[in-house]
Amino acid sequence: MLKELEKIIKSIPPELGIEMPPKIFVDMDTEIIDYENKKSLTTKIPIKEKYKNPLGFMQGGMIAAAIDNTVGPLSFLVAPPSVTTTMNITYHRPIPMSDEFIFIKATIIDQTKKMIYMKAEVFNKANKLKAMATTSFMVI
Repeated sequence: MLKELEKIIKSIPPELGIEMPPKIFVDMDTEIIDYENKKSLTTKIPIKEKYKNPLGFMQGGMIAAAIDNTVGPLSFLVAPPSVTTTMNITYHRPIPMSDEFIFIKATIIDQTKKMIYMKAEVFNKANKLKAMATTSFMVI
């Protein structure tokens, strides 16, 4: 895990009751693979059999969770703590189990004192765009 994120996690007072990393981050085997200081964060997430929809593709809600597992940590690296206020997702292509894993790159678009705006792009290992999202976070 990134040293910056580890430092932030360790600085959260236990009495706040913030669980870091969240269980879904761990359950999805989210791996942080790249970080550009307060600008972008890239993760890699395996496509597990239990994420499959009836058609054999990764379920849209799990893609949303994968995006949230990327934009959320980036928001904490930029302005902890913060919470998601919006997430709008466009699905471009299905994600079959044969893709094995996805990469999610979250990038800061804009930031004010109280809000953070990001975009996220989901790619497969062949660098094909699978989904895109825009998100906003409120700094609390």
